[in-house]
Amino acid sequence: MKKLNYWITGVACLFLMEMPVHAQDGISAKKIMQKSRDVSKMPGMESVTLLRIVDAKGRERIRKITMASRDEGNVEKRIIKFLEPADVKGTGLLVFDYEDKNDEMWLYLPALRKTRKIVSSEKGRNFMGSEFSNADMAAPNLPDFMLKRLPDEKTGGVDCYKVEMTPRSEALAREYAFAKKIVWIGKKDLVMRKAVYYDRDGEIYKVLTAGDVVELDPVHKRYIAREMTMVNKLNGRKSYIKMLQVQYNSQVNPEYFTLTYLQK
Repeated sequence: MKKLNYWITGVACLFLMEMPVHAQDGISAKKIMQKSRDVSKMPGMESVTLLRIVDAKGRERIRKITMASRDEGNVEKRIIKFLEPADVKGTGLLVFDYEDKNDEMWLYLPALRKTRKIVSSEKGRNFMGSEFSNADMAAPNLPDFMLKRLPDEKTGGVDCYKVEMTPRSEALAREYAFAKKIVWIGKKDLVMRKAVYYDRDGEIYKVLTAGDVVELDPVHKRYIAREMTMVNKLNGRKSYIKMLQVQYNSQVNPEYFTLTYLQK
């Protein structure tokens, strides 16, 4: 009888271990991530942003950029163009962020007067010498990941959902340049407040924090973080993004999101 009791107790423990941690509110990891993605999509937005890149010795480079985005239902289009300094002025990135398939990205380099499409193997590379990657310039394609909800946790004083994202294949891990990522999503506004990136050895290699969250589109309840910091724990480099000006604009010009405009 004791053996039977032990067996029943063991099975019960395993059952409890396998119970989803979201059972208390019925929200799955997939639903959290989808809602977070939806909240970040704007009918239209324009901004002027500062990108600050700091190396391990504290030396910094500052880039001033303009950004615009437009949601067209199954695809959110985004363009980034560098304004300053002179050596990068005119450089641009055009992103088509699809809901149900892989993103498309094009990079324009004025010095070469050439536009080239960024292939999947390049998405994990650094964006313009910063610690942000090309993939960070678009929302993740959720079907590419196994999603697991972890126990809720505060970060920066904000109540958050906590979700683990693991690429479904080695090829995808190489594409996104991480083996695992844990994200903290604000419960109230569904904006990502923090992300921790792990390498193949299970070591933390980058940490992203976001702040200065504002409601940019009250009608559709769309929020945005106006400040982001990415710290590389392996090389000591840091990159900062700060929106100096940002406005909701549902009538943003659709011509901005073309290869012709990218090359202007």
